[in-house]
Amino acid sequence: MLNYLKESYNELTNHVTWTTWSEAQRLTVIVAAFSVALALAVWGIDSVFGEVIKYYFDLIKS
Repeated sequence: MLNYLKESYNELTNHVTWTTWSEAQRLTVIVAAFSVALALAVWGIDSVFGEVIKYYFDLIKS
């Protein structure tokens, strides 16, 4: 177990290429923008389907 931890630490410190701070910030903004856009798209589709279902049940009740 100790050997695994030493090798993992060595891998993280010597072999992993970390992104720069500015690139990490830029990518975070991109991910946040796409997340908001996807959430709005899902909300819109859900609202439309909700209205369609409500209209359908109003037709059945009449």
